[in-house]
Amino acid sequence: MNPYLPILIILALGVGLGLVLSGLSALMGPKDPTASKKEVFECGVPPVSSQDRMSVKFYLTAILFILFDIETVFLYLWAKVFRSLGWFGVVEMAIFVLILVVGYIYVLKRGALEWD
Repeated sequence: MNPYLPILIILALGVGLGLVLSGLSALMGPKDPTASKKEVFECGVPPVSSQDRMSVKFYLTAILFILFDIETVFLYLWAKVFRSLGWFGVVEMAIFVLILVVGYIYVLKRGALEWD
């Protein structure tokens, strides 16, 4: 038996369930399109104009958060196998953290986290 078969079955069930529920919602759901329901609505505040755009700083901060958040996953996994890695693991993680610190200093010097 293929070891990936259970994963494919779960994937097929998930996609199938999503399609079935979306189809049922489209068929059985209420259909009353009014002008106020078709209006764009974001974050609890109606838009002032259609030309409003979010600052690029927001996206940059979000990407940096994701990058530095993923580091905690690696640190957690390293901590789980710390004893079995020995000094090689310590040196490897020191290099990893050094690269992250250099990246963080670069981001600070570029002013990517300032909201002027």
